[in-house]
Amino acid sequence: MRNQWSRREFLWAAAGLAGAVGLGLRAASPEYKTKLYKALIVNKPDDATMASLKAAGYHGVEGGVIGPKDAEACRAIAEKHGMRIHSVIRGWADFNVPSKAQATFDHTVLAIETAAAFGADAVLLVPCRIGGMKMPKPWEFEIEFDERTGHLRRVAAGDNAPYEDYIKAHNAAIDASREWVEKLIPIAEKHKVVVALENVWNNLWVKPAIFAHFVGSFRSQWVKAYFDIGNHVKYAPSQDWIRALGKLVAKCHAKDFKVNRDAPNGGQFVNIRDGDVNWPEVRQALEDVGYNGFLTVEGGSLSPKEHSERLDLIFAGK
Repeated sequence: MRNQWSRREFLWAAAGLAGAVGLGLRAASPEYKTKLYKALIVNKPDDATMASLKAAGYHGVEGGVIGPKDAEACRAIAEKHGMRIHSVIRGWADFNVPSKAQATFDHTVLAIETAAAFGADAVLLVPCRIGGMKMPKPWEFEIEFDERTGHLRRVAAGDNAPYEDYIKAHNAAIDASREWVEKLIPIAEKHKVVVALENVWNNLWVKPAIFAHFVGSFRSQWVKAYFDIGNHVKYAPSQDWIRALGKLVAKCHAKDFKVNRDAPNGGQFVNIRDGDVNWPEVRQALEDVGYNGFLTVEGGSLSPKEHSERLDLIFAGK
C-alpha cells in the first residue's frame, strides 16, 4: 500500500481544507473517551425542579445537608425522572478552630449520611480557612513545602519574613485538617462516600503541587479532591490543577473567572465561557486524567437551559 502522497494530491487536499475554512466549516470536534455529565446545585430537589432540569438536558444535581430521611425521599424523586443526586455540599468547615472542630466533624458525618441516603458518592468539604494576615498576591505565590509533612517552607520569592504569620497559620491548618479528615475515613468507607476536599478561596493549598500533595497524603480511596474549575484561575491555569491532581479528582464544579490584577480579589466570577478559563484545554486535561463524571454548574446568571447549552460546548472541547 502506498503511504506517501504525491505533491498534486497534497495540494488538492490543502485546497479542499482551505475551501472548507472559507465556507465557514470547521474541523470536527475531538473525540473523547471520557464521559461528562451535567448537574446544577439544588439543596432539596423536588418533583417540579427535577422534571424541568431533565427537560433542559441535565443528568443530575448536587444536594445539601438535609438529613437522611429527607434525602431518601429526594432520591426517589430523582430516580423517577432518571436523574441522580450525585454529591452533597458540606462546604466550609472549621477544623482549625478548637472550639468548633467537633461540631464541624459532627455536621460532616451528617453530610456523609445524607449523601448515602441520596445515593450520592461524594461530599464536598472545605476543611479549613485562614486569613487576616499578610500574604502574597495570588500571582506572586511561589511555594516550597516539606514533602514529608506538607508544611510550607516559603510562599514567595525573596524575603518571606512578612509572611511568617501566614506560613504558621497554613501549617497549623494542614495539621488540623489531617487530624480530623483521618477520623472521617472509616465513616466514609462505611457509607461508600468519598470525602472530596476543596480549597475555595480559603487561602490554603493555593498551588497545584501542594494541594495534590495534601489530598494524596491520606493514601485513601475515600479522600479525594473536589476541583472547582473557576476558583483557582488567579493562582494557576485550571488545566494545570487538573493534571496535578490526576486520579485524585472526584468531582468538578463548572465556574469561570475573569482575572483583574487591579481588583481587590484579583478579578470576578462570570458565567462559564465568559472568563479566563481555557475550556478546550480543561476538557483535554479531563480527558488526559481519565475523568468520567459530573460537571456541576455553581453560580452564574444564566438560565438552566443556557447553562446546559454552554456545557454542551465545553463537553465538545469548544
